[in-house]
Amino acid sequence: MNQESKLSFRNTGRIAGLLYLVVVITGIFSLGYVPSKLIVWNDASATFTNIVNSEFLFRLGIVSGLICYTFFLFLPLVLYKLLKPVHKTYAVYMVVLAIVSVPISFINMQNKFAVLSIISSGGQEKDLVMFYLNQYDYGNLIVQIFWGLWLFPLGHLIFKSAIIPKFLGVLLMLGCLSYLINFFGNALFSDYSELGISSYVRLPATLGEIGTCLWLLIMGAKNNVISAD
Repeated sequence: MNQESKLSFRNTGRIAGLLYLVVVITGIFSLGYVPSKLIVWNDASATFTNIVNSEFLFRLGIVSGLICYTFFLFLPLVLYKLLKPVHKTYAVYMVVLAIVSVPISFINMQNKFAVLSIISSGGQEKDLVMFYLNQYDYGNLIVQIFWGLWLFPLGHLIFKSAIIPKFLGVLLMLGCLSYLINFFGNALFSDYSELGISSYVRLPATLGEIGTCLWLLIMGAKNNVISAD
């Protein structure tokens, strides 16, 4: 690989890191910060009041989520360019499992627009607002399957390659298991969220994704790719 190709490869890694950073920041804001400020799951009246009083924040969360999903559409395509030499089949799996989540996420966002419609019309249907927020939450539960599954081929490719530290690949593969544990926990047990363990279970995924994002953004990708085909 000549010097120009090495530079291009490293820059592609930084582009992937930048895309990943946008996904992480907008995802934390829309899926974590905004709900923590506005939604009280066992109190429809308080939730309704919070959204009415902070409607702009609620709208900002919607826009942030849509930005997150849009960038997540392009992220696996750039990662594919980096990791295809390692194992093309796994790279294809990674892209498919990631991209299939995007239309589900976009459609699911309609539940939040329904909440806006109720509030903007001057309606006081607090229970209906809570119904749509619960539908949105269930939609996110479903899409978490794919948010987890795509991490396994990504982690495997990183572990087999020499372009990103192997321990990040291990964390990502464990992260796949983390998402699936939380999915089955929430789907099978009504009080799972009350146990307060979901954030700890998801820790390998969080560390793996943020670590991979920052490594690519700061360091780019190493040039010594190992092919596993």
